[in-house]
Amino acid sequence: MVGIKKVGIIGAGQMGTGIAHVVALGGYDVLLHDVSQERIDQGIALIEKNMTRQVARGLIEHTAMEAAVARIKPAAELQTIGGADLAIEAATENEETKKTIFKALQPHLGADTLLASNTSSISITRLASATDRPGKFIGLHFMNPAPVMKLVEIIRGIATDADTYETAVSFAQSLGKTTSNAEDFPAFIVNRVLVPMINEAIYTLYEGVGTVDAIDTALRLGANHPMGPLELGDFIGLDTCCRS
Repeated sequence: MVGIKKVGIIGAGQMGTGIAHVVALGGYDVLLHDVSQERIDQGIALIEKNMTRQVARGLIEHTAMEAAVARIKPAAELQTIGGADLAIEAATENEETKKTIFKALQPHLGADTLLASNTSSISITRLASATDRPGKFIGLHFMNPAPVMKLVEIIRGIATDADTYETAVSFAQSLGKTTSNAEDFPAFIVNRVLVPMINEAIYTLYEGVGTVDAIDTALRLGANHPMGPLELGDFIGLDTCCRS
């Protein structure tokens, strides 16, 4: 298996910063990239803010926070990510955008660099086809918010090799996550089940079967869900639900 010490993360938005947060706390060096230095700086500031909240709640020690923040370095140029042992793409959920990123990154990659996408629904096989290393390409779908949610879906493409898979599982588990294997079908497991439920809750509201409060209360108490489907849809973001 490939030894991972440095992780490059492409995208300093909600998912990218969440992943960087978890990875840095896990003891790995992190390179964080986005389209501008301003967005990278905002991302790092958000990570520090969220870690400060964890310290206040007694979830992590202040010394652990300081060490983790120090491990995160800005990578203004995409080519810098090529020096990582693992590069995780966490850009917007658009196939062509993701493929463009991987094509641009490809000339700068080390021979053994592994590639991963945090996509929640797009084919890993198709994304891998945009690279020169489909065997070293895998899906690592962190749930949102990554610092809180325990699951990482592992999705193998048709060409993903055994070493890449074993390394990805070990890496995710080293972050304190539980992994679940999903085959490379649209939306994988979580979103394939979750998004239709949210959609059905919206239709239930539309048809007047129940109010927002009644629907969310029914699922919280009747199905033991921690939050109702309409509340969850708002939390995820309806734009994200629609793309899924």
